[in-house]
Amino acid sequence: VNLVESGGGLVQAGASLRLVCAASGRAFRSYGMAWFRQAPGKEREFVAGINWDGSTTDYRDSVKGRVTISRDNTESTVYLQMNNLIPDDAGVYYCAADLPPDADYIDRAGSNYDYWGQGTQVTVSS
Repeated sequence: VNLVESGGGLVQAGASLRLVCAASGRAFRSYGMAWFRQAPGKEREFVAGINWDGSTTDYRDSVKGRVTISRDNTESTVYLQMNNLIPDDAGVYYCAADLPPDADYIDRAGSNYDYWGQGTQVTVSS
């Protein structure tokens, strides 16, 4: 699976962004998908994940209520809608894919993901 992210940019605090992850390859609908981010000097962290059919989602506490992950299996695309952005949301955002052990399982550990995109930069000015 090849993953390509887009949609990042420089925005002011309070603004919105929609990140897009376009996947190519076979059996996209088999994969659990997630977004991770990494800020300078910090470890990569899980942001949001979604299971194969979109029926189950998971979010880190700091983005709950502001961020929505969704997917369109007909278009092999995953989205991350981010509203009311704050400076702590800044970083390089990566899309990742894995084959989970269970259809509803969402893995928060980046080391378990098999495929990664190149990342898209999000910068939030205060």
